[in-house]
Amino acid sequence: MFGKFFENLKTGLTKTKNALTDKINETLKLAITIDDDLYEELEEILVMADIGMDTTIDIIERLKNKIRKEKINDPNKVYDALKEVIKEMLLEGTENINNEDYDKKVMLIIGVNGAGKTTSIGKLAAKNKKDGKRVLLAAADTFRAAAIDQLEVWSKRAGVDIVKHSEGSDPAAVVFDAISASKARNIDLLICDTAGRLHNKKNLMDELAKIGRILDREYKEAKKETLLVLDGTTGQNAVNQAKQFMEACLIDGIILTKLDGTAKGGVVISIKNTLNIPVRYIGVGEGIDDLQEFNAEEFVEALF
Repeated sequence: MFGKFFENLKTGLTKTKNALTDKINETLKLAITIDDDLYEELEEILVMADIGMDTTIDIIERLKNKIRKEKINDPNKVYDALKEVIKEMLLEGTENINNEDYDKKVMLIIGVNGAGKTTSIGKLAAKNKKDGKRVLLAAADTFRAAAIDQLEVWSKRAGVDIVKHSEGSDPAAVVFDAISASKARNIDLLICDTAGRLHNKKNLMDELAKIGRILDREYKEAKKETLLVLDGTTGQNAVNQAKQFMEACLIDGIILTKLDGTAKGGVVISIKNTLNIPVRYIGVGEGIDDLQEFNAEEFVEALF
C-alpha cells in the first residue's frame, strides 16, 4: 500500500509516536465516556508533542464535530476519528503538489545555518540524479567559506557539478554563472544554496530579491521554487523561524530535517496548519537517501 520509505519513516518517527500516539492510546483505553475531561487530556498530549496550542485547539474542535456528526460514543473509536482529522488537515490544499512535471527547474534553498540546509541540498541532488535528472549546485551562500566547502563535499558525494566563487563574492553573480552553466550543459535542476542569516533580515531580503531578479531575467523558462529548511528538533521554534523568513521572502515549501532525532514530529501538523505552507520533504536519518518527499497519508499511518 505504501512506498519503499514507509518503514524508514516509521522508524524515524518512533520518538514522536511514543510521545503522541502511544499516550493517546493509553488515555482512550482508560476512558469510560467521551466528555470534556477526555478532550482536555487529549489536548494536553497534543500540545506536549509540539503540535502547538492554536493547531491543537483546531484539531480538538474538528474532532468534536466529527464525533457529533458520526454519533461516536465509544472512546475506543476516538483514535481513528482523530487520525482522520489530522490526515484531512495535512491534505488540505496539497492535491497537485507532487505531481509536477517540469522541463527546467531552480530550487532556492534558504534556512539558518545548522538547520541542515547544505545536507538537504546534497540529498536533494542525489535523489534527483537517481531519478535520471541532470543536476547542478550553486554555492550562493558566499558569506562563509565553510558553507562553500561543505557544499562541494556534498556535490562530490551526490556525483553532481558545482558552480562556486570565493568567500565574500556577490551571491547573485554565482547564480548568474550557474544559470549560464545550466543552459550550456542542458541541466534539468539547478539547486542554489543561499545565505542563512536571519539577524539582518534587510540584507537577506535584498540578496534574495536580487537573485530572484536575475532568475526572472536570465532563466525565464525555468520553474522557480523557494524551499525553507527547518530543524525538526526545535519544535515550535521552527514555526517562529518560518514566520520570520516569510517576512523576508515568499516560501513555496518546507524541508523539515532531523525528525528521527526528536519527539517533536508533531510540528509537521503545526507548520501546515499555522503557516499554510506545505511540508515538501522530511529528513528521517543521516544517510544520503534519508530525505524523502512528504506524503501526508504515509506520515499519519506511520505516526498512528
